[in-house]
Order: sequence, then structure tokens, then C-alpha cells
Amino acid sequence: MATPDPTDPPLWHALDSEQALARLQSGAGGLSRSEAERRLAEHGPNRLPEQRGRSAWRRFLSQFNNVLIYVLLAAAAVTGVFGHYADTGVILGVVVINALIGFIQEGKAERALDAIRQMLSQQATVLRDGHRTVVPAEAVVPGDLVIVQSGDRVPADLRLIHVHNLQVDEAALTGESVPVEKSVSPAAPEAAIGDRSSMAFSGTLVTYGQATGLIVATGASTEIGRISALIAGVKKLTTPLLRQIDRFGRALSAIILVLALATGLVGILARGFSVDEMFLAAVGLAVAAIPEGLPAIISITLAIGVQRMAGRNAIIRRLPAVETLGSVSVICTDKTGTLTRNEMTAQEVATADALFEVGGVGYDPHGAFSLSGEEIDPAHGHPGLLELCRAALLCNDASLHREGDHYHLQGDPTEGALVALAMKAGLDPRLVSEEYPRTDVIPFESEHRFMATLHHDHAGHAFIIVKGAPERILEACTEQRSDGQDIPLNIDSWHRRAEAMAARGQRLLAVAFKAVPAETTSLRFEDATAGLTLIGFVGLIDPPRDEAITAVARCLSAGIQVKMITGDHAITAGAIAGQMGIPAERVLTGRDLEAMDADTLRRAALDASVFARASPEDKLRLVEALQAEGRVVAMTGDGVNDAPALRRANVGVAMGINGTEAAKEAAEMVLADDNFASITHAVEEGRTVYDNIRKSLMFILPTNGGQAFTIIGAVLLGSVLPITPLQILWVNMVTAVTLALALAFEPAESDVMRRPPRNPREPLLYRFLLWRILFVSAVLVAGTFGLFLWERAQGTGIEEARTIAVNTLVMFEVFYLFTTRFLWAPAYTIDGLFGSRYVLLAIALVLTLQMLFTYAPPMQVLFGTVAIDLETWSRILPIAFSVFILVELEKVIVRRWRGASE
Repeated sequence: MATPDPTDPPLWHALDSEQALARLQSGAGGLSRSEAERRLAEHGPNRLPEQRGRSAWRRFLSQFNNVLIYVLLAAAAVTGVFGHYADTGVILGVVVINALIGFIQEGKAERALDAIRQMLSQQATVLRDGHRTVVPAEAVVPGDLVIVQSGDRVPADLRLIHVHNLQVDEAALTGESVPVEKSVSPAAPEAAIGDRSSMAFSGTLVTYGQATGLIVATGASTEIGRISALIAGVKKLTTPLLRQIDRFGRALSAIILVLALATGLVGILARGFSVDEMFLAAVGLAVAAIPEGLPAIISITLAIGVQRMAGRNAIIRRLPAVETLGSVSVICTDKTGTLTRNEMTAQEVATADALFEVGGVGYDPHGAFSLSGEEIDPAHGHPGLLELCRAALLCNDASLHREGDHYHLQGDPTEGALVALAMKAGLDPRLVSEEYPRTDVIPFESEHRFMATLHHDHAGHAFIIVKGAPERILEACTEQRSDGQDIPLNIDSWHRRAEAMAARGQRLLAVAFKAVPAETTSLRFEDATAGLTLIGFVGLIDPPRDEAITAVARCLSAGIQVKMITGDHAITAGAIAGQMGIPAERVLTGRDLEAMDADTLRRAALDASVFARASPEDKLRLVEALQAEGRVVAMTGDGVNDAPALRRANVGVAMGINGTEAAKEAAEMVLADDNFASITHAVEEGRTVYDNIRKSLMFILPTNGGQAFTIIGAVLLGSVLPITPLQILWVNMVTAVTLALALAFEPAESDVMRRPPRNPREPLLYRFLLWRILFVSAVLVAGTFGLFLWERAQGTGIEEARTIAVNTLVMFEVFYLFTTRFLWAPAYTIDGLFGSRYVLLAIALVLTLQMLFTYAPPMQVLFGTVAIDLETWSRILPIAFSVFILVELEKVIVRRWRGASE
């Protein structure tokens, strides 16, 4: 008989253990070996399905799949037809280098599924024929009984049958900041993953206790398998820049073809040129118009951005993500470990007499106590506070160890926070334990939700300390401690305090005590569940990072929305969001999102900023909803549960220290310091990169336009070409690898983080850039072609006139470079003229090359140039300098116009 299919199950977490065993036809002794073998053949191995990745060769070839690269290859073909094979080799070299950069950057991509597989357990302890046996984790099947204990990784999804103090770290799956207590009691049918206390999920880690569980799902049917399927099914988006470059390349190709054909036809039909002459003119026009160095300039600009980001702890895994960061308009961030420290901290202590605030964060035992804003000493005048701290330290199994300036926890995070609390109060854990030695203990059990310890002092007194869930402790208390006296318990007052502290996002722990006869040497369960005296509450929280609060404020000022998407509870998420400066008036849960249709979800994704109890599907749907509204989304996260959304987002940002390998492999960027603040630095660098790419375009396209229109003008006027195709290629390549490249090193402009995010739909050739191309092209044509015609009219030979034209064109580009350093700001300042050593070095290099081009005999033979005298240079330089004056005047007009419009 076939095993019931656990992929179409009842809600396993909502069944009691007997129902689950019956459903999978298992029993107290587990499966027989033969039945396990049959089920293994039926359901397959307990592993995630593998997907074949692209080969290295295919990944390398894919780097050439870009329209602008096709244009560049066409330029190589043109120069090859023209017979200049060395230049063809140079252009092809640029293409190959560009492809290698992309290939190297993406060499480790597409391995998120492999990283998830590495999280799975390697072996498992199961009951077969009533006996314990260790089998490979791949061999477990639905219906197996598995035994797990502290330190084990759960091998498959389990419905828990027996538990003893079981706590499981599910942060990688759910985002829960502390280990989750498990029990055998059924959970509510509608419970989210993080609330399914009767389940243990594949890939999670047992941190405390032990349990026996019934395997209800293996392999791809597990929760982690479902997430891996989400990752595999997520379509990766291309970046705004790549889309724009693709559109630009297609448009440029069409324009060049039309211009070349039109120019050739006009020359033949209207000016009487021969077909051969017009073929050469068309070749020259194509070489002039094609920006041969642009792909390399863009790749180098992106690579420089990568290096700068690495220096600010943001490691880029895929090159185009650098530019995409500049257009990010929404950052969706996980809470635990991203905005918060992932260290529990006691933040408030409530006694019957007062509410104390506790300073410091994490497990570092440095921090002050304050009351109504005034710092106090717990040892003077506050016996209830000191008594609670001492009790929390005694009823505790954790310890803190100092290594240098850092404190490391050994034990449960909540108990570690209590040790740090006691040490802040001036208590020494070793001395306190010697003064009040422990005699007996009732360990924490998820069923009874408290821990109790029995102590004796050296004066012959004995007492019990109990700590646990407030509702459990309150029902066991009859009195409360106030001013050193025991008075009747005011339970309504404590309930109000609990609600107020919980509303601030705190997890509450109650501490109580009970005096017992000195001869008591052992603890009974009933001793800890009645007749207690409540000392107080401790409010604990995973505190926000200070630098993350500043980073969120910077994002908001830059027009970037910040949205928290977490697996934590709604109250906790809302409280943390409020502390971070994230709007928290409306907190939506995963259950709320599941009830929404697509349109409602899109509106909610825009309006709300805090989403709690979110599943992997919820995170993915939110990212997709924001993208559907035209937002460019960065998603941060560190867990397996974040991987699908990281992959779908325009920029996935994983945590490098506490992040899982699955999250890192799904992301484009990894934060080396797990610091949300590094994201703002990365966005700033991304905006700077895009600015520098725009500056490169603003430099290359007008200068190429000037060259192309010079040839068009010559044909229309019936003149010989003022510059040969080979000379044009020289100018293009020399200025691209010197002058245009210098713009890739420009630092951020002062207002870069005060602008709103750029519109990703904004075309690469936006209106102002089109105007600038036409304006500067006209200046270059007038100066270069005008001087060429004047020289010819004075009887200058064709080779000398062309040499003058080439040098005029290059000097135009040198002076234009200075003014291009700033998009709108003036360049006639000390910083504008001398503030970039890269610009000065580039100019020095290009002038050196031009001197060789003009005066070196081998270059004269190759390019058809001749030496020119100082008098000629005295004409070239003033004419070329005119572009600096005219463009700076244009900027003044634009700045005044923008100021008036604002």
C-alpha cells in the first residue's frame, strides 16, 4: 500500500502526534528496514533537486550579447575592410577585455541552490525496527522517527512527538532572533511558520534539549525545499543601465546606418563624388560616430565603483549592480541582524516600586541604570532592583567570556542578557554563585515555561528562585516584593505593565522567589508553582544598531523608502521600526498579505512600511508588487528565507558575517560588516557611478558627433575630408582611454545624496544630453572644419591642414573635459581646474601622444601627418578654448533656469 503523500498533507502542525503517526502509518518503534527501503524508492532521496548551471564557455560568450558590443564589432569589421588590421586588433582587444571583466565578476553566480544544499544535515539518528540507527540524511523517509539533540541539524521536516527542553534556532528560515521553544501540542491551523511550535524544519539547528520527531516531508517537499524552488523559479531582472545601453545601441546603430547611406547618396547624386570616394567617406563617418571606447569606459567605471564600495564594506558580486544601486528607490530590509545587533539586551526592569531603564547593548556588561531619566546606583536605595538582578543571575545557566574588548556568550541568549544585566548592577557571577550555591534545579521545559533553582546561603537560609513567562509566573504568585516587604499581589497592575512593555517591542521575563525550610535539599514541581513572591519583570529586546538609525535617516533624506519585512511578531517589528525612524503607523502581517489580491497588495506595499510574520512567499510578493509600481528595489537579508526575494530584487544585499551562504549566493552585494549603514554608502557610490557614466557619455557622444558632422559637412560642401578615417580612429581611441577614462575616477558631487532617486525609465539620451550633443558638436564642427577650410584657403597642403584639424579636435576635447567634470556646477574654480589628478594625468598623456602623432616620423608615415609650428598652435589653442567658455555660459543659463523653475 502506498504511503500517504506528505506533499498533499493535512496541516501537520495542527494534528496531534497520534494523528500524525496514524496518517503516515508509523508507530513507537519507527519503520521497519524493508518499509523504509520501499518508501525511499517511492519518495526518492532526501535531497534538493540540482539544476545544471551554464558552462564557463557559455557564460563567457554571453558577455558579447550586447548591442553596443555588436556596434563595436562592426567598427572592427570596418577598420578591417579599410585595411588597418592593427586598429582592428585594438578594437577586438577592447571587446575581449570588456567580456573578461563581466565573466570574472559573474564567475561565482547562480549557486544559491548549492549553498542551501550545504545547510542540510549529513546524517540522522532514526528508529528502525525499534532500534536506534544512524543513516545518511539522504536515506530518511516520511514516517521515520528521528532523534535530535543539541548541536544537531534537523534532517527533514518533523512533527514533534516527544520533546525535552527543545529549542531550535530558526533564524535562517523565519528571521526569529532567538531560539524557538518547541512543544508537542498542536499549533493553530492558520499559524505562520514561525508559530508552528509543534514542528522542526529541515536545515534548522537544535540549540538546546532533545526530541523525537516524525518525518512528514523530505527533499523538495520540505519548507527549505520549497524556498529553493522559489529561488529557481524567480526570474532575474536586468538592470536599468543594461536596458538603456541596449536601447541606445540599437538606436545608435540605426542612426549611423541612415547617416552613412544618406551622406553617401548626397555625395554621389548632388556633389558628383565617385562611389569609391563616398564609400571611404561612409567608412569615415561610421568610425567617427561609433564610440569605440564606450563599453570599456562603462565597464571600467563600474569596476572602479566596485573597488570603492569594497573599501566601504560593500562587496559587489555582479558588476551591473553598482549602477543599479544609484537608482534604488526602496530598500526592503530584514530586522534581525540587519537593523538590529542580533544580541538580546535587557532594556527595562520593572519592580513593584519603579520602572528602571538599562543602558548598554548586547552582552557587553557596561551600562548604567536610570530612573525617570536620572542615573542611579542599584546598590544604594533600590533593594528591589538589586534583588531582581541577583535572582536573575542565580537562576541562570549562561556565562559570558571576555576576549579582548568583546564578550562572547556561552548558553541561551536570553540568559546571557540577564548575566550582563547583573554585571551592570555590579554583581560578580562567580562570587554570587559562591555566596548562594545552587542545591537543585528544575530545568526549563517548554510545557511548563519556567526554570527554578534551589539555593542555600552560608547563614543557613534556603530559597527558591523561579523565572519564566510572565503569565505562568503570575498565576503562581500570591505576593509581590515592595520596599523590601512582601505585600499582596496587585495582578491588574502587573498586567498593565506587561502590556506597556510588550508594546515597546520587549520580550518579558518574570522573576519570583520563595523562602523554604533550611533543610530543603531537593525541588519538587509543586514547590515552584504556588506561593511565590514576585520580584519583577525584565524587558528584553534585540536592540537596533545606532549606525543603522542614522543610515535609515540618510536614505529617507535621499528619497529612498525603507520597509522592514521580518518574520518577527508585529508588536516587536512595529516597536523596532519606530526606534529606527521607519513609519510604523500601519503594521501588516503575512496573514494580512495572504488575504490581499494583486491590486490591494500593490497599494499596501507602497503605503505600509512594516511587514511582520512574513513568509518567503510574502517577501517575494512584496518585492514584485513594488517593482510592478515602477520602484527599483534593494532587498537586504541574511537567511535562507530571504534568498528568493534577494534574487528577485533589483539589488539583493546579503549579510557577510551572519548571513547564510544561500543568501550570499542569491545576492548581488554582500555587506562585509553586516551593517545597514554600508548600504547608504553603497547607494552613494552607485549614484556617483551613474553620474560618472553620464559624464562619460556627455564627453564621448558630443566629441564623436563633432567628428561625424565634420565629415557630413565636408560632403555637403563638396570638400575633401578634413580628417581621414584612420585619424578619426586615432582620436577616438586615444581620447577614450585617457580623457574619457579620467571621468570614471570623479568623486561624488556634494548634492548626490540630496537628490531623489533617478527615474529608471529616464532614457540614456535624455533631453539635456541631446541638446549638449548638438551644441558641442556644432562648436567642434565650426572650429575644426572652419580652421581646416581657412588653412586650405591660405594654401596649406592637405596633410598639414588635416594635421591641424586633428590637433584642433583633440584640444577641443581637452578643454571640454574640464567643464564636463561637473554636470551643473561651474568648472572655473581651483577644484574644477586642478582638483582631479586623474584629469591632469590624462591630459598630460594625451598631449604627449599628440606630440608623437604630430612630430614622430613613424607616426607621420602611418597617419599622414606633418609637423606644425608654434604660430599654428597659437591659432589652434584659442579656437579650442572657446568650447570651455561656451559650455560654462550654457551652465549659467541652465542653473538660473532650474533655480527659477524650483
